[in-house]
Parts: sequence; C-alpha cells; structure tokens
Amino acid sequence: MELTGAEIVIRCLQEEQVEYVFGYPGGAVLFIYDELFKQDKVKHVLVRHEQAAVHAADGYARSSDKVGVAIVTSGPGLTNAVTGIATAYMDSIPMVVISGQVPTSVIGEDAFQEVDAVGITRPCVKHNFLVKDPKDIAATIKKAFYLARTGRPGPVLVDIPKDVSNQKAVFEYPSNVNIRAYHPPGKADSAQIRHAAQMLLEAKRPMVYAGGGVVQGGASQQLTELVRLLGSPCTNTLMGLGGYPANDKQFVGMPGMHGTYEANMAMQHCDVLLAVGARFDDRVIGNVEHFAQVQRKIIHIDIDPSSIAKRVKVDLPIVADLKLALDELLGALRSSKQKPDAAELAAWWRQVDEWRAKGGGLRYKNSTEVIKPQYVIETLHKITGGDAIVTSDVGQHQMWAAQYYKFNQPRRWINSGGLGTMGFGLPAAMGAQLINPDATVACVTGEGSIQMNIQELSTCKQFRLPIKVLALNNRYLGMVRQWQEFFHGNRYSQSYMDALPDFVKLAEAYGHIGMRIENPADVEPAIREAFARKNDLVFMDFRTDSTENVFPMVPGGKGLSEVILAEDL
Repeated sequence: MELTGAEIVIRCLQEEQVEYVFGYPGGAVLFIYDELFKQDKVKHVLVRHEQAAVHAADGYARSSDKVGVAIVTSGPGLTNAVTGIATAYMDSIPMVVISGQVPTSVIGEDAFQEVDAVGITRPCVKHNFLVKDPKDIAATIKKAFYLARTGRPGPVLVDIPKDVSNQKAVFEYPSNVNIRAYHPPGKADSAQIRHAAQMLLEAKRPMVYAGGGVVQGGASQQLTELVRLLGSPCTNTLMGLGGYPANDKQFVGMPGMHGTYEANMAMQHCDVLLAVGARFDDRVIGNVEHFAQVQRKIIHIDIDPSSIAKRVKVDLPIVADLKLALDELLGALRSSKQKPDAAELAAWWRQVDEWRAKGGGLRYKNSTEVIKPQYVIETLHKITGGDAIVTSDVGQHQMWAAQYYKFNQPRRWINSGGLGTMGFGLPAAMGAQLINPDATVACVTGEGSIQMNIQELSTCKQFRLPIKVLALNNRYLGMVRQWQEFFHGNRYSQSYMDALPDFVKLAEAYGHIGMRIENPADVEPAIREAFARKNDLVFMDFRTDSTENVFPMVPGGKGLSEVILAEDL
C-alpha cells in the first residue's frame, strides 16, 4: 500500500496507539496536519506555544508511563521546543518529537524557517533522526518509540522535510526493532545481587536512597518491600517522591539542598548506602569532597551505566533494569538465613530520631495575619487527601510542594527536576489531566513562573481542562530573592515583580474562575470551593508572605551536614 509520508506518520502513531499529540502547525508540517484532520484515532491538542506542547507531552508521559508525543514545525517551532526537550532529557522522560524541516532540496541554504534540528537537539535528546526518504519514515518512528521507552528513557526527535512528507512510499509498520549496539540492560548479575544482599545484611547503619529511576522504572512496589524488609531509613529525591510512601515511618524525607536534616545526616553517616535509580547530583549530595569524607560502602543500581560512579565512587555497581534487580535482591534477602542485626538497627534508628528531633522535621511559624505558603500546601494536601496529581513550576513553591505535600504513590508529583524549567507546571498539568480525565490535578506555581506559559489558559479553555492553579504569589522571584538575602547582602537585583497583572481578571479573561485570597482564614474555604468546582479551571492567587524562605537549606558548594535550619538565622 503506497501512502504519502504524512499518511505514514499518522499511521505509525496509530500503530503505537497514541491517544494525544500536542502541537502547533506551521508550513513544514502542513501535510502531516492535513492527515491528522482526516482521521479521529489520534487526537491533537493545539497549544499556544511550542514549549508548552513538549511540556504537555512530558506531563502526559510522567503521569501515565506512556510515551508523550509532540509535533512542531521547522525553524522557530523547533527552537521553541528545545527547552521542553531538554527538560524531558534531564529527567529521563519518554517522548517522541516530530519536527518539520524545510524541503531536502534547500537544506543547508538558510531557507525560510530553516534550522539544523539534528545539530541543535543533539546534546539534549537520547537520539535524533533526519528522514530524507519516505520509505524510511515507518522504521524510523518505530525506532524512535522503542528508544524513547526502553533502557533509560528519554526524548527522541524525528525531523521530516516537507517534501518527504508529501512523497509516496509503500507502508509497512515493522513488528520489531533491532538496533545494532543498543541493548538495554535486563536482569542483574546474580553474583552482584548476592554480594549486595550480603552487604546490606551485614550493615549496622543501612540507608536506601532512591531517585526518579524507581518511578520511571515502575519499581515502587519492589522498593517499598525492600525497605520494609531491611528495616532501614529511606529517602527519595525530588524526582523520586512517591516512589516510597511519604507517610511511612521509615521515610525520612527528601535529601539534599532543601531536604530534611535527618535525611541528609543519615545519608552522610550510614555505613552501607543503597542507591537505586538516583545519580548523586549536586542538589542531592552537595559538595562531592565533603560527601566522600565519611567512609561508607555504596551499592549503586541503575539502568544507565554512565550514571554509575559519574560523581561518586561506588563499591558495588549494578547495571540492570531496576524492577528486575530489586526483585532479585528481594529474593536473595528472603532466602538468606542471615537477618539484619536488630540491636544495631535499633541503635541506628535512635540516632536517626535524634537528628529528626534536632532538625525539627519540616516546620514553620504559621500566622493569622499573613498567608504562609507552607500552610497553603498543607491545606491542599488535607483537602485532596494526598490523592491529587500535583505539577509545579520551579522555585520556592516547588520546594514547599515537595516538602509539605506527602506523596504516597508514584506518578503523582510532576516537576522539572534536572533542568529547573519555569513555565513547566501549567502545560504539564494539561497533559496529566488529558490522560487522567477523572483525576484531581493541581498546578502549584508562582507569580513569576506562571507568566512564562500563562497563554496555555487558552488551551485549557478550549479543551475544558478543570485544573486547579494555586499561585503562591509573594511578589518576588522567591528563590532568587532568598539567595540574594543569604549570599548577596540583601541586594534584590531584578527579583521584585512590581508590575504584576490582576490574575483574577486575567483568568476570567480566558474564561475561567479567578480567586484572590489574602487572609489566612480564607485559605481552606477557598481551596474547598475551588475543588468543589469539578468542571472548572480555578486560578487561586494566594498573596503569601514575601519574606518566607525555604528551610532546611544546604548552601551551594557546602556539604550535607552544613545545613542551615530556620532557627539558625
């Protein structure tokens, strides 16, 4: 059967059972959009900016364990999408981005709306392709989806010149993929698993440190069983929140720059650290030399060999699929006649509890006069029962959401961890709401971040997405202001937002409900009213304390034990 390249693209998406694509049309992709129009299996979501298209595909993927798909045109369409692609790349999110390209005859001639899509995206994709023959489209898209979802997931770009999308070729969708030199890890080496089990059983101060790989790898159940079997403390990174239930007594909170005192101290002083799907990044362990000062044995399990020993020397590297590896490790621990030393474990927990008492956990001084942002998040958790899908932008509000909304399940916390992309929250919420139409979706944002992609309120109106937006409006670029207060002599250079819009009127202009909340006593009633409006997008503008800072805090370049607590100031 001969089809045009554009028809082949759509048939491929149908074969991959893609439900939604997010995009914005332009000249180089008009043949593809024409074919989208002729069918109804693949639904298209028209965003208002290409960055938002990729963020929406990202939120779709993170909340569903499916591959997100975005379509953009050539030139500025592609360059606008790069921030979203880089965001997905840093957080290992499975995604296929189809970009239009100028006709093959003028590639390299600086044609209208031409950019080198392959060259521009090479540093921030798992792989990319330029398709110059329509007969290669089906095989390429099959490879793109396979690469995006297997191994360490990531975004894959398929760049298709306009003339190729209009030329004909025989269509046949491949049943399988064979990519030379690409063999994603599977089961772990049995000897390594036995060694890891022995190290953990002999540990006097065991600690489990789990990251986003646990969530992406669908290994949350295995992680939970393992931690309970070991009886050890467990910490989840920002990307790993929900991978282990936050309400469990063995959970010590998030580690790192804004992690709990007990999580950081336990990370630093354990004798055996099991790292699972985490990468020891700078925001988690702080200064590498400081982290290495304390002797401990480190077991590192990850599907990506390049992540192991990249920043921290490890004693036992295990490259494997996390779900399979943890299943094997559980089996080895259960079959062993040796059990963890109960007395040593009890002593270790006494030490952890001492740290917990000293750090005070997560605490703040609430007020009856000004709204504290932490109180808004606690109230959100109370009203939603901890069962909402929560997206965030980047900054103080992101950290407060991570700290105070206790995530007990994976794929409920959606944020830009690695790249730290402002403007991510609202379009990510759109993707999450579309793939989870019956779920409660809340976007926690700031007055700075929300303005980066606020035009997507229009998309929300068109597709009737009942997202609840909670803007913690402190009239500052809050995290910038916090650093300027601590490290730049209170010189608030360009961090004050002194020309803010009336968000209530702006939300109403887009056809939504707007609410301004200025009194702490009104916080709970307002959130209850907003979430009672099941079919409406409600924008809540919370006027919060502009002086509030995020604690605990490990200053940049410092070690995990060099933490600033609120009472230290």
